Amino acid sequence: MNIKKIVLPETELPRQWYNILPELPTPMEPPLHPATGEPVSPDDLLPIFPMPLIEQEMTQDTYVDIPDEVLEKYLIWRPTPLYRARGLEAWLDTPARIYYKNEGVSPAGSHKPNTAVAQAYYNKISGTKRLYTETGAGQWGSALSFSCALFGLECKVFMVRVSYDHKPYRRIMMETWGGTCVASPSNETNAGRSILEKDPDSPGSLGVAISEAVESAVADENNKYSLGSVLNHVMLHQTINGLECKKQMEIAGDYPDVIIGCAGGGSNLAGNCLPFVRDKINGKDIDIIAVEPAACPTLTKGPFTYDFGDAVKMTPLLPMYTLGHNFMPKPLHAGGLRYHGMAPIISQLIVSGLIRSVSVHQLETFKAGIAFARTEGFISAPETNHAIAVTIQEALKAKEEGKEKVILMNWSGHGLVDMMAYEAYLAGELSDYTIDDEEIKKSLAELEDLPKPRQYRV
Repeated sequence: MNIKKIVLPETELPRQWYNILPELPTPMEPPLHPATGEPVSPDDLLPIFPMPLIEQEMTQDTYVDIPDEVLEKYLIWRPTPLYRARGLEAWLDTPARIYYKNEGVSPAGSHKPNTAVAQAYYNKISGTKRLYTETGAGQWGSALSFSCALFGLECKVFMVRVSYDHKPYRRIMMETWGGTCVASPSNETNAGRSILEKDPDSPGSLGVAISEAVESAVADENNKYSLGSVLNHVMLHQTINGLECKKQMEIAGDYPDVIIGCAGGGSNLAGNCLPFVRDKINGKDIDIIAVEPAACPTLTKGPFTYDFGDAVKMTPLLPMYTLGHNFMPKPLHAGGLRYHGMAPIISQLIVSGLIRSVSVHQLETFKAGIAFARTEGFISAPETNHAIAVTIQEALKAKEEGKEKVILMNWSGHGLVDMMAYEAYLAGELSDYTIDDEEIKKSLAELEDLPKPRQYRV
């Protein structure tokens, strides 16, 4: 019988996270303080994050030890299985061998607890009482609520309005774990009220929700802010995925020619691919693809420049691909990918030519998700469907070329609480969104007076 999945024993759980920063061929440029234009210091970040996470954000150590308390919580669902997509391969009639790392087996149903558990732990030992955060589709908000419950912290989540309305069951998941969830923009913060004054019917964005969460966090010394993507320490925690995956690919006797992941802020793609990027830096030939929505084409249509991580300019300036901090994405169902910026690490890898980006339309992603469900059985989150769509493209390309490529996809989360989106797709009620270049140009105009990175790219 052919092997379907590879499951590592708990004894093989990685004991360290991998940090790519010291091994980048071109070092990343630093985040800047918006008032001074100088690189941010640990003291600048202390009102927002606990010191252990600030240290991880800036560390140049190649490996960082995972605390025993975090490893203990990881064992609730890790190691996660690596699947061979034999059903999808047969349906596509492709010579490609397709593998997918199933991060949907976590209690929250996605890859997000990999960093949420770590962040909750470090906040707990630092004396934090409550965490504030934002969430798009609710994957991150539910993961942090789950993790705060494990360590006895309070959790409040500002959920992007369009997803709050589309995905009520993720809100209920947060509340089940003890978190509090409010729709963003809200009337609870100055940031939220300023957005609602301009547009009372605003669908919200991750940039706006970040502003509300940061504003709330800095109001009390017992509060801290927690971010589910973008920042270096988040990418670091997520590498447990790729480190497991390397062991599993070795057991399978294969090595990926192509690695694919969806990209909103960059965390799930980074977690799976960064240990393999290290191999590419050292000479391996791997095509690593970041997949984003055509309705929010940060990597494919935005410049690489300095920008704020939030809508009302409360964060440091980050060197990243961006559509502008005031960009308001269309209300597509892949709410976790509706972010104006991209992780500086992923952005730097794009600039350095180590990974590439593509965008896909909403209808193609749901068509791919349906095909995956009918061949592999799993119903995928709308975000994950983006990776599936390009996996299918690459498998069909291998068929056309007659090549036995090995494709590795990060299956970053299930869609069991996204059924309203599937219902709309099956009823023919979804549509593709087209972004007007003038809309992007207008949003980017607000960045003209900001500093430019040395590697600035239009």
